[in-house]
Amino acid sequence: MPGKVITISALDGHHLSGYLASPQGPPQAGLVVLQEIFGVTAHMRRVTDEFAARGYLALAPALFDRLKPGTELPYTRITEGVALMQQLPIDDVAKDLVGSVTALRSLLPAGAKVGAVGYCWGGAIADLAACRTNADAAVSYYGRANVNWLHEHPRCPILYHFGAKDPLIPPEVVQQIRAGRPAAEAWVYPEAGHGFSCDERPEFHQPSHALALERTLTFFAEHLR
Repeated sequence: MPGKVITISALDGHHLSGYLASPQGPPQAGLVVLQEIFGVTAHMRRVTDEFAARGYLALAPALFDRLKPGTELPYTRITEGVALMQQLPIDDVAKDLVGSVTALRSLLPAGAKVGAVGYCWGGAIADLAACRTNADAAVSYYGRANVNWLHEHPRCPILYHFGAKDPLIPPEVVQQIRAGRPAAEAWVYPEAGHGFSCDERPEFHQPSHALALERTLTFFAEHLR
């Protein structure tokens, strides 16, 4: 079933768009799918569709809408994506996350759970969702920016994936995150670099991606269903 664009109301009344993908049958849970610094790209929409195909009602909020609505950058425009990320106050992102989780819950059967999963910048934002929303579980793929709020505490179980060959997240940063999140499980993939789970990036590493996805789905099955 093709996805559609909906409007999400953030905690402060701001309105942002979100790509919503629905499963074939009744959803077993909801997932907020959190973007890289490139926006809700065709790749992110495909990831959202894939989670929907696995039984989740999946929503990818456009977190750059406060600055530049409709942002979809190619992977070569890293500088522009970083600039947008740096301009966006993290407290505003948190307000968008609360609105996204609330929007999903309103579309799900009563009592259904909602998780968050994010990649790159979105991986850090999944950690923020665990800390500042009532999400029931979160998975973070190669996120680093959460080192800025490790003093905050997750309200739900969270799982981390890192690549051992990631120049942006060296071993000492992984250890810093582990120390700040002692109750969480963090996997490091020996042959993986940054962005190893995105098949549109040269860093894509199929064996690491497949194993991380298997662990992600097992984690969500345990905590969301």
